[in-house]
Amino acid sequence: MRHTSKGADDDVRMRGFAQRDTVAAALAWLDAQDVQDAQARPLATETIPLRNAAGRVLAASVVSDVDVPGFDRATMDGYALIADSTEGATAYTRLPLSVIGDSMPGSPFVGSVSAGEAVRVMTGAPMPRGADAVLPAEWVETECTSPCKISALAAVSPGKNMGRRGEDIVRGTILLEPGRILRPQDLGVLSSVGQGEVRVIRRPRVRLAVTGNELLPSGAHPSGFHIVDANGPMLSALIERDGGIVDFPGLVRDDPSAILEALQADADVVIVSGGSSVGIEDLAPVLVARHGELAVHGIAMRPSSPTGFGRMGNRLVFLLPGNPVSSLCAYDFFAGRAIRALGGRPKEWPYRAIQGKLNRKISSPIGRLDYVRVKIDGDLVDPLAVGGASILSSTTRADGFVIVGDDSEGFAAGSDVKVWLYA
Repeated sequence: MRHTSKGADDDVRMRGFAQRDTVAAALAWLDAQDVQDAQARPLATETIPLRNAAGRVLAASVVSDVDVPGFDRATMDGYALIADSTEGATAYTRLPLSVIGDSMPGSPFVGSVSAGEAVRVMTGAPMPRGADAVLPAEWVETECTSPCKISALAAVSPGKNMGRRGEDIVRGTILLEPGRILRPQDLGVLSSVGQGEVRVIRRPRVRLAVTGNELLPSGAHPSGFHIVDANGPMLSALIERDGGIVDFPGLVRDDPSAILEALQADADVVIVSGGSSVGIEDLAPVLVARHGELAVHGIAMRPSSPTGFGRMGNRLVFLLPGNPVSSLCAYDFFAGRAIRALGGRPKEWPYRAIQGKLNRKISSPIGRLDYVRVKIDGDLVDPLAVGGASILSSTTRADGFVIVGDDSEGFAAGSDVKVWLYA
């Protein structure tokens, strides 16, 4: 199905949708924005302290300008020596060696080692000049005389129990490539080559506007005919999961000026939760069409059919249904995809997928994509008998979801299906 942008005159309130875009058509618009537009490519970069870089997306290759380690070093406690000095040593044929000094981490032995000599060395300490192996402490018998002497109880080969310069990282090595989501161990590697800062892609700024005169703020107690906002905390967590910075100053009343103010916020993305459907108080679609571009409104999927999105100036705007499961589904399909792309992350879902066998059939009409919550019991996948888009607790009872494409009538019991896991 091909969509056309909706104008201000295409007011569907109390009239319903004349047609709905397919999920594929909606995603095509989202993914095919002008490549010159900042919304269609990763955002600008910034340099941040390394200690703050975990979870951020690397913006440029990092090349080491040093060897790590920068010197030959001992890999165990013992005695640094010339390996040939131990040739033929056994517990029955002990070979004497003179200890001429110590090498400690950060405090190397300043002389050099000759045949028949040894330097006591600790793990990580620099190898003395001339030494090419470390005789482990447990292979040594010590005589505490002056000068100190030891006897080798076993032989070692050249290079034994020592690490060479550049063994971990060779100067000129590309350590990390752009687009990598930095892990704690990555920060350790960067620090080891002297990087105190790192260049990353800027995190998208997301204005979250949760609308509804019936809503109470999170933390309030349900009272009378009012309900407590569930979408604000849920969407905030999803945005942060996807690398966005959330601006959520509070609930927005069902008022055109208040909603328009949120739509025009200084942000990379605006997400409006609620007021996206065809009711008389569903104001957001009309405002986007009047002041920007409403590219998509109404999608052939369940839940999340009333979803819309478009542009307000340089901002991408997403209109998510107020019903919590619909809001979750629409976020994952569309808004989250855009936020991840803007921040340089993979567009695809950050969910792990497994295969399972369907315990009961799933029915779905041709022409509509269905998002079906399921539980996992061993190898069996059991659809939850919950249709309501407002039943958010169904997502906590569910282990994940199955997608039925709009070209399918569903899956028969016993079918192998892909399950996307919530965790």
